[in-house]
Amino acid sequence: MKILLLATLMVAPFGAMAADAPAPVVERVATFHGPMPTGVSVAPSGRIFVNFPQWGDKPAFTVGELKDGKVAAYPSQALNDADPAHATATLISVQSVVADAANRLWILDTGAPGFAAPIPGGAKLVAVDLATDKVVKTIVLDQNVVLPTTYVNDVRFDLRVGKAGVAYITDSSIKGPGGLIVVDLDSGHAIRRLSGHPSTSPDKGFVPVIEGKPLMSRPAGGKPTPWLVASDGIAISADGSTLYYCALSSRHLFSVPTALLRDETIPDAELARSIVDLGMKGASDGLAEDDAGRIYGGDYEHNAIRRYAGGKWDTLVTDPRILWPDTLSVGTDGYLYFTANQLYRQAGFHEGKDERKQPYELLRVKIGAGPVLLK
Repeated sequence: MKILLLATLMVAPFGAMAADAPAPVVERVATFHGPMPTGVSVAPSGRIFVNFPQWGDKPAFTVGELKDGKVAAYPSQALNDADPAHATATLISVQSVVADAANRLWILDTGAPGFAAPIPGGAKLVAVDLATDKVVKTIVLDQNVVLPTTYVNDVRFDLRVGKAGVAYITDSSIKGPGGLIVVDLDSGHAIRRLSGHPSTSPDKGFVPVIEGKPLMSRPAGGKPTPWLVASDGIAISADGSTLYYCALSSRHLFSVPTALLRDETIPDAELARSIVDLGMKGASDGLAEDDAGRIYGGDYEHNAIRRYAGGKWDTLVTDPRILWPDTLSVGTDGYLYFTANQLYRQAGFHEGKDERKQPYELLRVKIGAGPVLLK
């Protein structure tokens, strides 16, 4: 897979920016020729990891590390050789990678290539020790939280909770209920929360407009139908007390207290009363958080990155190269990194014609804050 590291590019911003600060410079970190990336994670050490789900591009590996201008299978090609007969021991189709505060890379495997039903044992969390590049823990998500329609999408961690920490995961199903999954990292016990709740579901009647055209499923020879994706983006507050999340097919951001979310004695109906609608942020895929208490979201309708701070939203930056900002990650270098992968140009949205134009890009902007590392 060919990767190019490129110099900083200045692009004239457009759109409504924060009144008290100029738009930051957009920098191109790398380009990708070949399979389309979705996730990115910048570890505290500065190492950069990306993933390539099995959506039809047939990537040779589903998780890779950017190093010396190239991307290579991580942590090994053997782990990336998907084997449905040994779904627990191999990576099937990874949607997200997230580095934690204990120098581990957590790999969130959907176990669901092409958005099919998850392969038994395939939906899982895999932790790789970044000091040794070895798998140190695998947590298989069982059928009480992984439905036949589930597509686990993104994850956040708080290592201070319980014996080994907790993970919060979004289910971004396109065929069934969305929801949040809470995983005890010590025991592997998981619970499903807010399944099918309006806050984890696509907005009714939602039709985004990108490059002047409504985004809908448009199969070759078929009729256009709405493309509705449930809870997708996820972020956690700097103190770990609040979880933020959004459906991909929505323009709203929601929050819920993490303590209530973890408490199995609280029924969903009661939990739902603690949900806060934080307003219209734009239509987002991924979210991110920084240690200054701000939340970031892509705005895929407007080639933009939005920011929530002080109870209000502003536009951090717009750039014509931000072609579907997918996953966001904050590095210890004070930059917000994000993939721009042209997801909306895939063949399924354009009557069977793939309109993506390679290369795909990894971009970044300076935000002057670091990642949230809860340990």
